[in-house]
Amino acid sequence: MTGTTTDFEELATRAGRELEEAAPQEILRWAADTFGKRFCVTSSMEDAVVAHLASSVFPGVDVVFLDTGYHFPETIGTRDAVAATMPVNVITLTPALTVAEQDAQYGPDLHDRDPDQCCALRKVEPLNRGLGGYDAWATGLRRDESPTRANTPVVSWDPRRRKVKIAPIARWTQEDVDAYVNANGVLLNPLLWEGYTSIGCSPLSCTRKPGEGEDARAGRWSGSGKTECGIHL
Repeated sequence: MTGTTTDFEELATRAGRELEEAAPQEILRWAADTFGKRFCVTSSMEDAVVAHLASSVFPGVDVVFLDTGYHFPETIGTRDAVAATMPVNVITLTPALTVAEQDAQYGPDLHDRDPDQCCALRKVEPLNRGLGGYDAWATGLRRDESPTRANTPVVSWDPRRRKVKIAPIARWTQEDVDAYVNANGVLLNPLLWEGYTSIGCSPLSCTRKPGEGEDARAGRWSGSGKTECGIHL
């Protein structure tokens, strides 16, 4: 699809209304039909649910993964397994600076001292750069994950990147995700079996196992007021 920014913004607003009650596959089929190869899926490789859904309606879809340099080995292994076993095209994005270069420029353990800046350097900037060739991108955000995500539209306009943003499983619960995984044998990050419920970078200040009664994202940036890496703000 070609069009102006205004056209895309109006399209996103209309689709968000019309597809609110649609199944994830229908939302993703709309995205594939509308944007073709200028549409991609992003994945943290916590699981491959959205990639699996997208590949079922758009085989060969680009799946974009951010390799921050701080990932758990299990996360890299999940990415490699997705690339090897699913009909998708995995694209790995990397930050402009290696971890060593970032340490030299900003000092070691920036993730402990200024997690917002660390995420901006290692997640937000490379994603912004990597999405340059797309008009629309899909994410695995769900409304039940945290209060900050409770109003996530299934289709919306991303004003910062000037792209259409799609959250096909926004209306799903964790039970819906589990049912889809079990019915379709979808790949999961092995850390989920070890008690992690939200998997980011490996430093303890970035990801820990949540305690009993805590919400799924309580282990992210524990002890700070930070709740999002910045990609979805």
